[in-house]
Amino acid sequence: MRSDNVKRGDQAAPARSLFNALGYTKEEMERPLVGIVSSYNEIVPGHMNLDKITQAVKLGVAEAGGTPVVFPAIAVCDGIAMGHIGMKYSLVTRDLIADSTECMALAHQFDALVMIPNCDKNVPGLLMAAARVNIPTVFVSGGPMLAGHVHGKKRSLSSMFEAVGEKAAGRIDEAELDYFAEHVCPTCGSCSGMYTANSMNCLTEVIGMGLRGNGTIPAVYSERIRLAKQAGYAVMEMYRRNIRPRDIMTKEAFMNAMTMDMALGCSTNTMLHLPAIAHEAGVELNMEIANEISARTPNLCHLAPAGPTYMEDLNEAGGVYAVMNELNKKNLLNLDCMTVTGKTVGENIKNAVNMNPEVIRPIENPYMQEGGIAVLKGNIAPDTGIVKRSAVAPSMMTHEGPARVFDCEEDAISAILGGKINPGDVVVIRYEGPKGGPGMREMLNPTSAIAGMGLGESVALITDGRFSGASRGASIGHVSPEAAVGGPIALIEEGDIIKVDIPNNALNVLVSDEVLAERRKNWKPRKPNVTTGYLARYQKLVTSGNRGAVLEIPEELR
Repeated sequence: MRSDNVKRGDQAAPARSLFNALGYTKEEMERPLVGIVSSYNEIVPGHMNLDKITQAVKLGVAEAGGTPVVFPAIAVCDGIAMGHIGMKYSLVTRDLIADSTECMALAHQFDALVMIPNCDKNVPGLLMAAARVNIPTVFVSGGPMLAGHVHGKKRSLSSMFEAVGEKAAGRIDEAELDYFAEHVCPTCGSCSGMYTANSMNCLTEVIGMGLRGNGTIPAVYSERIRLAKQAGYAVMEMYRRNIRPRDIMTKEAFMNAMTMDMALGCSTNTMLHLPAIAHEAGVELNMEIANEISARTPNLCHLAPAGPTYMEDLNEAGGVYAVMNELNKKNLLNLDCMTVTGKTVGENIKNAVNMNPEVIRPIENPYMQEGGIAVLKGNIAPDTGIVKRSAVAPSMMTHEGPARVFDCEEDAISAILGGKINPGDVVVIRYEGPKGGPGMREMLNPTSAIAGMGLGESVALITDGRFSGASRGASIGHVSPEAAVGGPIALIEEGDIIKVDIPNNALNVLVSDEVLAERRKNWKPRKPNVTTGYLARYQKLVTSGNRGAVLEIPEELR
């Protein structure tokens, strides 16, 4: 056992004395030490129930012959952090979570780990840590929130943000806005649509690091408690068989994840997180392959914000495994990949049944023949730009209009809510990328304001920042290279005509190369907008969005 380093022999006697201080018995010290990474806190709705999940995991581990040891991981609530400086601290926590978990796991020589995340950066951060530490590890999340009900219709957090725009447009009053606020988020859990948290929890099942139902069983169901106990059993079986994360998180597993990403219509943030996780697993994942995968993968689900169904509906329809089985009808998945069950993907999904063809479309009758996400390229985005195609209105799949240029999110929101954006415009928000922000803020406030103002089918938005999974419309993010490093998005001027062509994966400003070259001569890098604290360090180390915004030591410091 790895933990023998802190339990056995004369050199470990001081450590044993400290375990005695913690109250561990000799019998417990004879067993494998299993770290339980609990993301419980009292500020994130998706995490307020994780104390119960943690307790269930502990019971499962102990029943299966291990000694559970709990330690924490942080998590930011993106909804609370949205629209102010707090959002600069969201994406950056992914690396803090990975780093701190690595530190705890190796400093204390755990034999295995159970990760208990739930929300946006928490899930990928812990997946990154699992790949780094590479000891037997199982994931069990806190589960999705049930949908809210507003005037008899299912609603979720994206409806709440859009209601703000509706009020600004005079379409609803303050009492109605308050009514929304009281009813759209009715339970604990990760917000109820196919937003980033639920996207990543579903993909954890696909990659093979979570048990069946991890992505879809609602947070308030007792089935979630049973799943947590089963995760405890599973990690001990992995320990006995020495099945490790890098045995599971192979290139083929990531290809499966990207394929399912297209079928489910996941958040565009997966295009940041999957390459970052793969990087930690020693797998190079080039986002340009996304269009190739999308071309052969039908989009089978239209969960909120793309459509009227929610995570609870996907769960009742058969969950992630049922969607995987639909894709398997056309041999779109690698079925030989190992999973935390100790079985292959093919063995896991063979009995999964699609119980609602309206929630999970049969592969013969998809929502779209192509996948839910597209990578766009052009003279604005020589590397990449990302759009959730499944959440774009048909009328906006191609769009041409004048640029309305803003150098920060706040200025754009002020213009949108102030009625200064017109039908046909293309809102450009720049200097919000990984370095420029720093922190690559989500743009749910402006996208929701556009929708709420009634401009969702006439205005496009492009940014070197990113979008919440709750965003919908012609919202193109992750534009790379970003403005802060001199990417072409920095050269766009007010009134330039921008052409968005999603069917042809193109994003261009209709300005000649000569004019852009002349503008480049006059462009100057901005001074760093933070000089102290974690964000300053992050700004120096972070790479571009098309590389997953991973941290890398600059060449001059190597």
